[in-house]
Amino acid sequence: MSEIAVELARVKGAFAQPTLTLLHQRQAPVVITIFRAAFGRNNRPIPTARLHTQVEEHLAGIRESGETDLPSGSGREICQRWMRGQWLVRSLDEQGHEVYTLTSHAQQALELVKNLSRDRATLSEHRITTILGTVRRFNSEANPDRTTRVTILNEEIARLRAERDRLVDGDEMLGATEDYMHEGFTELLSLISALPSDFARVEERFGAIRGEILAAFRAEDRPAGEVIDAYLARADALMTATHEGRAFEGAFALLRDDAMVTQLREDLTALLEHPLADRLLSDADRAELRGTVSLVREGLDRVLSQRSRVTATLKEYIVSHDAVRDRELEQTLRQVESELMTWMATTGPRAVHAVPLLPARASVDHLRERFHDPADDVLPDPIRTADPADAPPVSLDELIAHGGPQLDSLRDRLEAARSDLSPARSLGELFDRLEPSLQRPVEIFGLLHLAADLARGPDSHDTTDTPAETYVAVRHDGTRRTFAVPRVPLPDPDLDTHDQEARA
Repeated sequence: MSEIAVELARVKGAFAQPTLTLLHQRQAPVVITIFRAAFGRNNRPIPTARLHTQVEEHLAGIRESGETDLPSGSGREICQRWMRGQWLVRSLDEQGHEVYTLTSHAQQALELVKNLSRDRATLSEHRITTILGTVRRFNSEANPDRTTRVTILNEEIARLRAERDRLVDGDEMLGATEDYMHEGFTELLSLISALPSDFARVEERFGAIRGEILAAFRAEDRPAGEVIDAYLARADALMTATHEGRAFEGAFALLRDDAMVTQLREDLTALLEHPLADRLLSDADRAELRGTVSLVREGLDRVLSQRSRVTATLKEYIVSHDAVRDRELEQTLRQVESELMTWMATTGPRAVHAVPLLPARASVDHLRERFHDPADDVLPDPIRTADPADAPPVSLDELIAHGGPQLDSLRDRLEAARSDLSPARSLGELFDRLEPSLQRPVEIFGLLHLAADLARGPDSHDTTDTPAETYVAVRHDGTRRTFAVPRVPLPDPDLDTHDQEARA
């Protein structure tokens, strides 16, 4: 095959890629516009129903502007066509909801259109300087000759030291020209805009690996251990042998280095605060540069999530795979095949036998759940009658100390307190004057019960929002317990008599 034929085959393969098929179609401007409006620069996942609605709304807005060549069908039908074109992919998020995301092919198309829409010079001082610096740095890191590497490093150190000394001595500090800054910002934005598609390619690679693993498990033509070994080998190769994998590893190493992330933020902030930045950058470009670190973090999170799904697939298969059940199923199928061969040997080629798909259900009116157990008929051990002499002696005072409130004694103390020359003003104050035998916790309930009988009537005291007072009770073992009880004032007997006469 001639060289021109080989080149033609290579170009045809490139045009067959979903990126160029998207850009080559007649409605490409409309599709790219909808993708940019819906997904933004971060390719954020969008729930399926929401994207269907957004597509219909965007098409309605474009139709009002006078555009006639638009995709036909509902939002759901259009999204399904875009999925078949490998521009959209539907997956499940962490909550189990279906979402749409752009494929790496669609993001490459968006990146190409975005770069073409920027004003970019074909040749500039910044570009030549960038090429020279990149080649020099590349040579210093890859040159196999030790002496050459040392020479390059010494020259770079000498140049940087001379520049530092010049600035320290107060010489004129040369500023960057507007063309230099414009070209630098353009190249920086181009590099940053390529990150989402790179992360999407790594994510799609892991998704493809997951599908291949599931297919290999279902086929069962290879042992499970061999499938797992193949996945581990492919995952390592993906991280080291592909451009996207190496970019992912580099970004992952960047985010693990806090000092490097801090330096990146500071450098971006300094560039955005440059006097020429306001004139050269639009608001969208400034937001894109400012969100570089978050863009890398979101891409890493999606890749790690896809890799976790692959690992979860392996774990689920290893945990749920039952080799014994598989062998039983294989034996059953072999028996069915043996019986089928026996039946074919004794019948004609046109013989028909009705075989139910599932076995018939057994008709059982009642199925016993428990069967007779002789152990259930064994009599329990006889109850042994306790000897009263074995009971410990208990005095009357101990029984009273463990019993309920002594209402008679409390009623006498309450009446005496009401007729005293210096009566207690509240129930808590009366409780503090009682002897220790009547200061048990249970006596508090007895006093409250008696006080409620005294206050019963049309003018009963309402304890709602009443301040609490403290009761220090003494238990039968001598320990003290403190209780907070709503304050209950004791009625004056003279006022009670006057009230009764007034009511009479």
